[in-house]
Amino acid sequence: FYFQLNARGLCVGHEPDSLEFSSLGGWVATRASGMKKNIYGNIEDIVVRVRMVTPRGTVEKSCQVPRMSSGPDIHHFILGSEGTLGVVTEVSLRIRPLPECRVYGSIVFPTFDVGVMCVREIAKQRCAPASIRLVDNEQFIFGQALKPKGDSYFKSFLDGLKALYLTKFKGFDPHQLCVATLLFEGGKQEVAAQQRRIYEIASQFRGIPAGEENGKRGYMLTFVIAYLRDLGFDYHFLAESFETSVPWDRVSDLCRNVKETLVRKCAELGVKHPPLATCRVTQTYDAGACVYFYFGFIYYGLANPLETYDEVETAARDEVLANGGSLSHHHGVGKLRKKWLPQTVSNVGIEMLRSVKKAIDPQNIFGNGNLL
Repeated sequence: FYFQLNARGLCVGHEPDSLEFSSLGGWVATRASGMKKNIYGNIEDIVVRVRMVTPRGTVEKSCQVPRMSSGPDIHHFILGSEGTLGVVTEVSLRIRPLPECRVYGSIVFPTFDVGVMCVREIAKQRCAPASIRLVDNEQFIFGQALKPKGDSYFKSFLDGLKALYLTKFKGFDPHQLCVATLLFEGGKQEVAAQQRRIYEIASQFRGIPAGEENGKRGYMLTFVIAYLRDLGFDYHFLAESFETSVPWDRVSDLCRNVKETLVRKCAELGVKHPPLATCRVTQTYDAGACVYFYFGFIYYGLANPLETYDEVETAARDEVLANGGSLSHHHGVGKLRKKWLPQTVSNVGIEMLRSVKKAIDPQNIFGNGNLL
């Protein structure tokens, strides 16, 4: 339906990493988030009306209005239900005109911590572009390694910049720097004004513009990850991603501690080579941010690689919660994370969920094992 809307000059703006592989009903059922939520909102902000068929009948609002005060919002029984209550059969979404202008950009910072402080300030001033994502040094190197053979990652990134200026005069260490990728959407004047403001804020944190091409490559890297993960299996490389949301004052500590946990746990379990442990800040809010981790290791020689992976991710998830992070920002709970759900929503909260499940689906027809 994206192409049909675009042909009419319209868009939804919801652009999750899984855009190629996910569905509208899935976005609703998992409370999805998209890369451009700063302008268009998360899925709960875009949904106007939902119809869900349950074993007890159809659930839906009687009208398509912007807001209601009629008790608890029944949409929120459906959003995040993960297939446990019924099947989402109809969704009405807000649509908007296609943006007049789309411009990519990027900013290089001396360290990840400095980058986090800048992104936090941008969120504080409520001037974030459609998408702003801050990748750590490991992910920066990983992304640059995907460029054509021949250039070093640093030289390739600095096309159009002066590497000597950054390293000798500005003191940037290629093994410490990080990059924010930007996407601006809107009217031409609006985008131009937003660019000026973002780069002005970045300059206060030693941020240096790094060009549109790097911003575009960084944005598109997200869509490549799923293919690289599957390709890795052919080379005994097991990889996956996980995410969380966290208050601003804990972003840097959480990122550092979780990556250290991944490396330490792999060593404890006999993984012979250092794992890939990298993160990025992907969505920003007034109170905090979404942090997304990529993790993978070479499992050659391990007797039970899937069990090893589960132990490592379990340790990482425990560390996320210990550092004040959420169980999930937009991936949902499913089967693998539900053991942490009581800790997240309380035992009383679990009983509330069970009561809704029992009332709507007493025979457990939709017993796919998610959530409960």
